[in-house]
Amino acid sequence: MYSYIEFDDKFLAERNAQFRAQVERRIDGSLTEDEFKPLRLMNGLYLQLHAYMLRVAIPYGTLSSAQMDKLAYIAEKWDKGYGHFTTRQNIQYNWPELRDVPDMLDALAEVNLHAIQTSGNTIRNVTADHFAGAAADEVADPRPVAELIRQWSTDHPEFQFLPRKFKVAVTGAAADRAVIKAHDIGLRIVERDGEQGFEVIVGGGLGRTPMIGKVLYEFVSADDLLPTLEAIVSVYNVLGRRDNKYKARIKITVHENGIEDIRARVDAQYALIRSQFTGVDQQVLSRIESDFAAPKFKTASLAAYESAYTNDPVFRAWADTNLAEHRAPGYAIVSISLKAHGATPGDATADQMRVMADLARRFGHDELRISHEQNVILPHVHRSDLPELHAALKEAKLATANIGLISDIIACPGMDYCALATARSIPIAQEIATRFDELKLEHDVGPLKIKISGCINACGHHHVGHIGILGLDRAGVENYQITLGGDGTENASIGERAGPGFSAEEIIPAIERLVLGYLDLRNDPSETFLQAYRRLGLAPFKAALYPETASKDQANAA
Repeated sequence: MYSYIEFDDKFLAERNAQFRAQVERRIDGSLTEDEFKPLRLMNGLYLQLHAYMLRVAIPYGTLSSAQMDKLAYIAEKWDKGYGHFTTRQNIQYNWPELRDVPDMLDALAEVNLHAIQTSGNTIRNVTADHFAGAAADEVADPRPVAELIRQWSTDHPEFQFLPRKFKVAVTGAAADRAVIKAHDIGLRIVERDGEQGFEVIVGGGLGRTPMIGKVLYEFVSADDLLPTLEAIVSVYNVLGRRDNKYKARIKITVHENGIEDIRARVDAQYALIRSQFTGVDQQVLSRIESDFAAPKFKTASLAAYESAYTNDPVFRAWADTNLAEHRAPGYAIVSISLKAHGATPGDATADQMRVMADLARRFGHDELRISHEQNVILPHVHRSDLPELHAALKEAKLATANIGLISDIIACPGMDYCALATARSIPIAQEIATRFDELKLEHDVGPLKIKISGCINACGHHHVGHIGILGLDRAGVENYQITLGGDGTENASIGERAGPGFSAEEIIPAIERLVLGYLDLRNDPSETFLQAYRRLGLAPFKAALYPETASKDQANAA
């Protein structure tokens, strides 16, 4: 993983000292809250419903054990003993005191972490495939280029006051585990005639106006990537709307002007600036790549793994759901679920963080990843170590065997924390997970992604959920709309609204009817919910959701 150089350390120390002075001025009254707001947002500090919230960047989702240990320390010393991992591969602390935030930032800096550009109308934390560097289907590890983009975008003088926030995601595989088509810029490493380059997608995004990104360029060489990104963001900075924040994202700019017009403008801007890129970026990239060398994989007997898999049904269930294929023989990618039934999705206690850090040291070549699905990944674990690792996870209540299943729910903090939320997300996620655990249907149902947002901003990615749930306020009452058929993969699609919303009391029974209806509709147990929906369309699923309406329609038809 990337190691800070002297420049990075100095930059971060100066930035933190600057913010410490700004906090002191806010506390002594020299700065009003309105004056302080843009300064705190530049450093990832929000003012939520009940307290300040500090959002810490985890660039492209990669952590070392020392960094995870530090996150645990911060949770205990300055928060309430836990942190919340987000869909942007960040961690949020929901209860810091303002006077403590500078100390939190200095503690983060000790392990090369920060909160810069985790807020504001700038280029946010660059995200990546959480299986990067380990996946069997990967063309190349996308993290070096993600780090290059992070360095290029941090404090970029032109791009600190964009029309709206700007998000970039990178993947190195054909299978999209980074939701690149729902980002302002999505990059996929591809090969053409023996050369590696990038497919460049622009104009994706969720929120009030969800859109799937469009291919701007099918192939951009590695040498041309950074000038191409500079040209895209420069065009957006000039062309993007500032008269209406709901129409300010680049997805609206692409929609209003058309992809051909945007491409022509980017081509023109690229021609103007290309000569400014003299190859230094490629020199920097070369140095960065050396930090991402593969670990020294070991060779060991698989007897212990095979015995546990054969004789221990609990271990086998966990292995079947929480392991993914690794590119190295004998290894597996381990997904640690932060979605124990009834727990808050994405939350981890300080003790759990320390356990995961220790397991990374002992079994995982000192690497952890945070997924956009709010889970933690150990990307490199030899299968011979899995029984011992699983036992440690069980003791820490981190061994829930539900990755990709109905209780592996993405959920934003909702109205429990967020000042923008219009409904609760966390209790709904907890109740769905608990209900299907009671029914003992989770593994029979199979792969099914439920995503919940507590407002139209869609931080819970509900638009690309197989089942999406959007919480809204209807005359002071929480109301939950359901969308169906969304997909955040390489086959990305926006879910279709099923019909009228449900109250908080009605939403769990409605999801139960929907899922039981799917079990009756599918061809066989191998047909997933999404496959069945794409085969059959909305009508039969809507009938399961609204049985009274379906009965009336049948009676009228008769």
